[in-house]
Amino acid sequence: MIEEFVNKGIISDGWHTFDELYEHRAELFIALCRKVKENVWRSKLQSDGIMFENMFLLGVGKNKGEQITYHLPLSKWEEVNFAETLEKAPEFDGHTSNDNIERLKRI
Repeated sequence: MIEEFVNKGIISDGWHTFDELYEHRAELFIALCRKVKENVWRSKLQSDGIMFENMFLLGVGKNKGEQITYHLPLSKWEEVNFAETLEKAPEFDGHTSNDNIERLKRI
């Protein structure tokens, strides 16, 4: 049934919509990156040279096994001007959402 929605962002769990949760995720990660400071980068291109439309990558760590990355809306680009700007993101180490969670726990 969810596939039938034109705008999935308005789907709610009764407290928050997907759009609200993604906004929270983005701002929380940006706040964390501001505090971490070291090894924080941003890129409009993934390591393979492509990117989702109107998105960019914000990451912590460049080495395999250390990367924590999230795609963020391009509208947040200026908000993260503290991050090192890379032409392309570091080579993707294959991390999953669960890897991101485990790596976040170690910060």
